[in-house]
Amino acid sequence: MLGGMFLFSAVDTQAKFLTDTFHPTQIIWFRQLGLLIGVVILLCVKGPSILKTEQPKLQCTRGVLAICSAVAFVFAIRHVAIADAVAVSFVAPFILSLMAAVVLKETIGLNRWIAVAAGFIGALIIIRPGTGAIHPAVLLVVLAAFIYAMRQIIGRLLADTDKTVTTVAYTAIVGSLVITIPLPFVWVTPETGFQILIICSMAILAAFGEVMVIKSLEVAEAVVVAPIHYSLIIWGTMYGYLVFDHLPDRWTWVGTAIIVCAGLFTLRARPAKK
Repeated sequence: MLGGMFLFSAVDTQAKFLTDTFHPTQIIWFRQLGLLIGVVILLCVKGPSILKTEQPKLQCTRGVLAICSAVAFVFAIRHVAIADAVAVSFVAPFILSLMAAVVLKETIGLNRWIAVAAGFIGALIIIRPGTGAIHPAVLLVVLAAFIYAMRQIIGRLLADTDKTVTTVAYTAIVGSLVITIPLPFVWVTPETGFQILIICSMAILAAFGEVMVIKSLEVAEAVVVAPIHYSLIIWGTMYGYLVFDHLPDRWTWVGTAIIVCAGLFTLRARPAKK
């Protein structure tokens, strides 16, 4: 999981670098290509049986949501520092808790509701609406987090009937098809060897990152590896400083600390009795 977070941060950094030249839609298409190639190889090895699903509509919906979330995030980091965007994206688990209560009818105790409220307060401290401290594009990160939570809710519903590899395959295939539709309208041909190198690196690292995260969830319980997700702020800050010479301000660190503490509390809290 730690390796996956490190690679995803590297991918986000490369994506932000490419936004100076390419449209976010094209960048996501490049990124998705790595995962699609991995799934094609998997199909060749294990055969079409991995595409067998009892809920094709949900699988396709999840694939579309995955692309929408990624595009919103890349549009955001076009204007927002990576560390700031990552910090705000940490509200996703709290949005997921709210949606789980509404959609899945999961019972959430008072302690978790307090943690959810604290998480949103932390996000408001980072965003500081109305002050102009952070570019308004940060709201796209909130949108990406909301869509991500919807995707996870669908993932929970699919887990009852479909294998993880099936969900990954549909996410790759459906996502690639959807993101290809607007591609002709925004396409810019890479002109330099360095651009091609960055594009190839982004696609490969994204695929490896996805595999590492999936593998971590296969060998350990989600509650054990989930807190490592917060290491993204470390890698995001490191890459942001090394590549773009940007460090988060004091209030971003304060908001991030509140969100991380609330998130860890949520993960450790016992489920409420029904």
